[in-house]
Parts: sequence; C-alpha cells; structure tokens
Amino acid sequence: MGRIVGKAQYRNILLCIGLLWMALALVLWPEEAMNAMRDGLSLCGNVLLPSLFPFFVLSSLVVELGMSRYLGRLLEPVMAPLFRVNGACAAALALGFVGGYPVGARTAIELYRNGQCSRTEAERLLAFCNNSGPAFILGVVGAGVFGSGRAGLLLYLAHILASLIVGLLFRFYKPSHLPRTRRLGGPQFQASSFPSAFTHAVTGAMGSALNICAFVLFFTVFLRLLSYAGVLGTLARLLTALLSPFGMEERWAQRLLTGLLEVSSGVSSLTDGTLTGRLSMAAFMLGWAGVSVHCQVLAFLGDSGLSMRTYVVGKLLHGCLSSLIAAALCALFPLRGPVSYYLAEQAETIAQLDFHQSLTISAASAWSVWLLFLALAVYVVKKSSGKPGSCVV
Repeated sequence: MGRIVGKAQYRNILLCIGLLWMALALVLWPEEAMNAMRDGLSLCGNVLLPSLFPFFVLSSLVVELGMSRYLGRLLEPVMAPLFRVNGACAAALALGFVGGYPVGARTAIELYRNGQCSRTEAERLLAFCNNSGPAFILGVVGAGVFGSGRAGLLLYLAHILASLIVGLLFRFYKPSHLPRTRRLGGPQFQASSFPSAFTHAVTGAMGSALNICAFVLFFTVFLRLLSYAGVLGTLARLLTALLSPFGMEERWAQRLLTGLLEVSSGVSSLTDGTLTGRLSMAAFMLGWAGVSVHCQVLAFLGDSGLSMRTYVVGKLLHGCLSSLIAAALCALFPLRGPVSYYLAEQAETIAQLDFHQSLTISAASAWSVWLLFLALAVYVVKKSSGKPGSCVV
C-alpha cells in the first residue's frame, strides 16, 4: 500500500479531510464561530495592534538607520563571549524582551536581511530572542489569570532566565562559526535615508501586525470549533492515557493542548489546581509561545533561508526550562495569601482593557527604548570620532 500511495498522497488526503471537517464545523456551529471571531477581533483591536505596532516601527528604524551597527561597538564585548553573536544582535535581544512576540524574531530576521549578522547568528538569535513582553505576563497573566502581581513577576523572571540560558546553550550551535565582524571607515549614522526608512518602517509594521492578527483570528476560531466538536477532549484523553504514569489528568492535558496551539487561550484556562502546578504550566506555555506565534515567525521568515528547526528547538527548550525555573522559584519564594481566579475566557478578559491605555503604554515604552538606542549610538559615534575605524559588525 505504501508503494501505491506515497507520503505526499497521505499528506494530501489528511489535509483534505481536515479542510472538509473545518467546512462542516462552520456549517454546524456558525454562531460559535462568529462569537470566536468577535472575541479574536476584540483581542486584536484592544491589545495586539496597539501593543505591537509601535515596536515594529521601532525595530525597523533601529536596523535600517544603522543604529544597531553602532551599538555593536559598545555591546560586542558582551554579546560575543556569551552568545557568540556580534554586538548589533543586542537590538533583537532588547526588543524581544520589551516588545513581546514576535518583535524579537522580526528584528533578528531584519538584521540578517540587512547584512548586519550572518545566517548562523540569525538562527542563534531566533532560538532565544522571541519572548513574551512584560505587559502580557505581568498584566494579563499575573493580574488577570492568577490575580497576583507577585505571580506575574515570578513568571517574567523565569521567562527571562530561561531565555538567557537557551542563548548560552545555542552559542554551541555550529561552534566553528565565530561572530561576524567588519571594519567601518568612519562614522556613518544612517544606513538609508530617514524618509525612506520611516515610510518603510510604518508600512511594513502595519503589514506585519495585520499578519499576526490573521493568525490569531484563525486559531481563535479553530480552537473554539475543536472544543465544540469534541476533538480537543478526545486528544486530551489520549494524552492523559499516554502520560498517566507521570500523574497527568485529563483537565491538565486539555489545557496543555490548548496552550501548545495558542498561548493566551492556554494560560487563561489555568483557573484551578495547585498554584505551583499552574505557574509551572503557564511558564511552559509562555516559553513555548504556541503554534500561532510560530506561524507568525514562519510568515516573517519567508524566503530568507533561515532554519525554522533551530527556532522550534529553542522554543521547546525555553518552555521546559521556564517550567523548571518557575517551580524552583515557587519553592524558594512561596506565594502566600489568597489568589483570586478569573473564570472568564481569555479573549473576554483582554477585551476589557482600554484601547487608549494599551496604545499609550506601548508607545511610551517604544519611545523610551528608541531614546535609549539613540543615546547609546550617539555616545559611540562621539567616542569614536577622530579615531581609526574599529571592529564592529
């Protein structure tokens, strides 16, 4: 049979079955699909667009105006020995920590496409620079899901530490490849003209944000239909039977499956159970980021030639390490006092956030980071003026 029907035919058959099931599910549960779409639109309009758009503009300007190249002079002594990447790659690390998914990955890809890092360095960056932002972990997960600011702080600390550990591990990825360096003849602040860089940054940022919203809308509807069709419950039972020797229960298996696909829906389901178990699973979901975020990164990769495998391995390691670190922090710093639980769905919880507040906080954070990059770049230019070209990216 395997000789008659090859792997490609099996894949096409499964794909056709999946598409037919989706069409049937839309016919059977049209109202549920529409409600899921509305929830997804609320999530995109109230949180994703106002929070991601300013950082997308910022990341493009940092790369295209050449600021990351001058930062390389200052940060090369830190980035090269720790992560085996050149100093300009610090832009992806910094923006990944404050901007949220997938700002860090997008910045790393732009650095590679602009020739400011090599392919190996970009793949190393993808493994550990695509992180959740503090606003989501501290606000939505910490305060909204766990009802505790300390829980959000613990999760964010575990998230950062795990990301840095993954970066240290991936310095051994293709160890023969050293950080890319080159010499500049003198100060040259702009890699391209500001009008060109600005217009490209704004239009590209809006296109990237809309791409992300498209994936979020799809997975919001997809997960809702999986739940109504009973597919998610069936898969959870199979996973429970497989992991029963490790004490896995069906409700935890269903939460894990949800988080593997979409991170915000997964963490919002962690409304009961032991606090340590909930925090550990939330840490894993935040580190893994979900298939929805991975699809967003895949859309940015396009025809760049960068390996998606390195990125996926890095995110899996990030999730596992985050879970272990969160459990250890819970043991060292136990959270005392009552913790209130929000039983509403994640999309409804996030939809209550004010659009203007989200946009103001995100824009202020982006401008603060922009001014920091600008100050560092000006400092390096002044310091190196009048001196022979030094070794930078």
